[in-house]
Amino acid sequence: MKKFATLLIAILVIASLAACGAKGGKDSKKIIVGATPVPHADILDNAVKAELAKDGWELETVVFEDYVLPNTSLEEGEIDANYFQTLGYMNQQNEDAGLHLTAVAGVHIEPMGIYSEKYTSLSDIPDGAQIGIPNDPDNGARGLALLVQKGLLTSLGGYGEDANVTFESLSDNAEANPHGYKIVPLEAASLPLSLPDLDAATINGNYALGADLPAKYPALDIEEFDDVTSVKRTNFVVVKQGNESSDKVKALIKAINSDAVKKYIEDKYKGAVISSFVDPQ
Repeated sequence: MKKFATLLIAILVIASLAACGAKGGKDSKKIIVGATPVPHADILDNAVKAELAKDGWELETVVFEDYVLPNTSLEEGEIDANYFQTLGYMNQQNEDAGLHLTAVAGVHIEPMGIYSEKYTSLSDIPDGAQIGIPNDPDNGARGLALLVQKGLLTSLGGYGEDANVTFESLSDNAEANPHGYKIVPLEAASLPLSLPDLDAATINGNYALGADLPAKYPALDIEEFDDVTSVKRTNFVVVKQGNESSDKVKALIKAINSDAVKKYIEDKYKGAVISSFVDPQ
């Protein structure tokens, strides 16, 4: 019985260690990262994995279809890091759900772009053209700001400051809209499908990627960012507080902020995703 008990304990210890290694335990050379599919998991699997392998690390990507489980899984220690969110979202989740997460490295921004199936430059868009924008307040304002940034509109015409100013009223505002563009607010996700019926549209990066627009109809132009908006729009690698200086996290930061990953982002996404290797602030 004594020998049997000793053997059983040995088996359990070995099984425990194996399980720890399979889960990417503290001493394992496996790094488990949770991510949403595009572009996050794509970047991890097709660029970061090879960079980590150069230093002897194995990457396992766990794909999540929602924005809640990647953070709760990280909080519970089921994964080593996640990559899908902005600082604003992470901070809100920490506050609302009592999580203890911290950002360690910026990776990319999914800029809003101006897309068209009919024209290949902004200067070709004629007066009176129909330009689609997202119909929700936040992305709609972002779309209008992009049109102002690129000179298609001269101002927001009071949108966001005057409750009487709507997306539609900008179509008739000769001062803010001297080219007489017809502003067409549509559900953000439907804009790629509606693009053939429009002259142009401001489309969020994730929806542009989902419709393969960067390959078929590259953006005529994309958002530009200053120091503040760059940080605000960046998607970060996030870990649980206390793990920021672990070997795994250091290796992941080195790999994901490498020149090879930057080149992959540039070549693959053609402006629909841009690298943003900024530090958390």
